[in-house]
Amino acid sequence: MPIIRVTSGVYCRGEEVVQKTAEVLGYEVLDDRVVIAETAKRFNLAESKLQRTLAGKVSAFNNFTRERERNLSCLKVVVAGLLERDDFILHGVSGQIIPASISHVLRVCVISEMNRRVELAVKDLGWTAKEAQKHIRKEDEAVSLWTQHVLKADPWDAEIYDILIPTHKVQTDEAVQLVVRNARSGAVLKTKDSELAAMDFALAALVEGELGKAGHEVVVTARNGKVTLSINRHTLMLSNLEEELKRLAKRVQGVQEVETKVGPGFYQAGVYRQVDVELPSRVLLVDDEREFVQTLSERLSMRDLGSVAVYDGEQALSFVEEEEPEVIVLDLRMPGIDGIEVLRRIKADHPDIEVIILTGHGSEKDQEVCMELGAFAYLQKPVDIEKLSETMKAAYQKVKERRT
Repeated sequence: MPIIRVTSGVYCRGEEVVQKTAEVLGYEVLDDRVVIAETAKRFNLAESKLQRTLAGKVSAFNNFTRERERNLSCLKVVVAGLLERDDFILHGVSGQIIPASISHVLRVCVISEMNRRVELAVKDLGWTAKEAQKHIRKEDEAVSLWTQHVLKADPWDAEIYDILIPTHKVQTDEAVQLVVRNARSGAVLKTKDSELAAMDFALAALVEGELGKAGHEVVVTARNGKVTLSINRHTLMLSNLEEELKRLAKRVQGVQEVETKVGPGFYQAGVYRQVDVELPSRVLLVDDEREFVQTLSERLSMRDLGSVAVYDGEQALSFVEEEEPEVIVLDLRMPGIDGIEVLRRIKADHPDIEVIILTGHGSEKDQEVCMELGAFAYLQKPVDIEKLSETMKAAYQKVKERRT
């Protein structure tokens, strides 16, 4: 029997179709929460960050961290491991990672027209029609962003599925019968070629993960133990990079041969950049002096320290809730919410974030208050860039030590 992968829109009766299909076939139902939990456990990642990845959200720090790409490679490893069994339905968007070459996967989409979905949401949650539609569109956008990233397609495009079920036209029992009938047909049975494709997918995922741990981002494919690494960003030291990538790839069990090649993006604008996982790359700069903070961000970037700037305390607090920076460099004198209040709220709600005060208008009393509130360091403007860099590295080291 094949694996069944189901993608469904919210309020399309997808859960009902999945559960009844599982009962008929004797299958277990796994969903994105199971995949996220297993990935978080196996790779020591925050579930919240994996959830954002599956929602298609890109961190403001992603140019420095390549977090989305690394999370994706970890998710691939876990999904590839699931393919070793064949008695389950994978419900959600994580299954879209599975390549089309693995033919013993029945790909199903459950969708409905918007008016019907709104009716179900209103009935279920007691919302107004406007509130329900807003919620549905938000959920659809998340699925769309993810599907565009992994498949370069619209999530409701019939071309990427074996079966597309419009539940505003098809009753649940009829939908279940359709899925069961196709699952039992010979078209999606496991074959030798399909098993090999699953093994290739698993091997490529493991190699991608190994390279990601070292800060590399390349396209990885595998075929019968031979791994191909495609470099899609220009580098002047191509031969050195190729040797490094080959060395790392050969560490992975099952890799018999490695080749490298330049991909279609190699000759486009942009430079290959290896992420240094030992340096802070999720630094938030908070200062109302825009020219100063933008220049500071550029100078830090030249030292491979990834940073994003905001310009007042309110923006900083909102950013922290969404992005979870590891280190913050914070001015004290700002319009609206001042730096001391921002520090107080951050250390109360996010004690693991290290905050460096950088001010040109502070006093000894301010310094005393900031250190009592939990600031990592208190620096005065103008500051030597090397001193600031070293302080940021020390703060990041404290963050890392707390995680282990």
